[in-house]
Amino acid sequence: MYKTILFDFDGTVFDTGEGIMKSVQYAAEAFGYHEPDWQALREFVGPPLTDTFAKRYNVDEETAKAMTAKYRERYRVNGLDECSVYPGVPELVQKLKAHGANVAVATGKPTAFTVDILERHGLGGLFDAVLGSEFDGRRGQKWEVISELLDQFGHDGAVMIGDRDNDVRGAKRCDIPCIGVAWGYAEPGELEREGAIVVARDTSELEKLLIG
Repeated sequence: MYKTILFDFDGTVFDTGEGIMKSVQYAAEAFGYHEPDWQALREFVGPPLTDTFAKRYNVDEETAKAMTAKYRERYRVNGLDECSVYPGVPELVQKLKAHGANVAVATGKPTAFTVDILERHGLGGLFDAVLGSEFDGRRGQKWEVISELLDQFGHDGAVMIGDRDNDVRGAKRCDIPCIGVAWGYAEPGELEREGAIVVARDTSELEKLLIG
């Protein structure tokens, strides 16, 4: 069994897509980019926002940062409530902890937003640690978050659980395996292409992979 299990948050622990995509729509339209269908913005769920703004709208870094700030203007007011926990995930985390594993959140989302969402849903004490990016730009890449948590809990027997390609790449950079989950926001074949060791279809399958 794995000793340290790191969970991505957006698309893995919580379905936060509605709040993220509607807030992206809000920011994009404030900068003159018409996005009538917020569902078309799925690519923003998971990867660093600044990078994705720059890629989608072909803007420079400063503009992408300004769009991210505009995004947060809506997200902190409305987006924090536009989400729901994936069924079975809290129960799985509790089982993993009962088996002696360290279980933490490793997310690209700002730490404060992540903690706020967990607390709003009565899950504030579920994880042993919650770490993400910071509003000042620190830990802006997934590997930086993973690395800091591994420094805390140890590299031996560690694994990353996530739903997007940046989770796999971050894990690989930190020399740990990544198990993908099929219930998130990856495009077909995305996780396998990046090198996830396996993709779990549901929490029951993930439990078997983690506990046996």
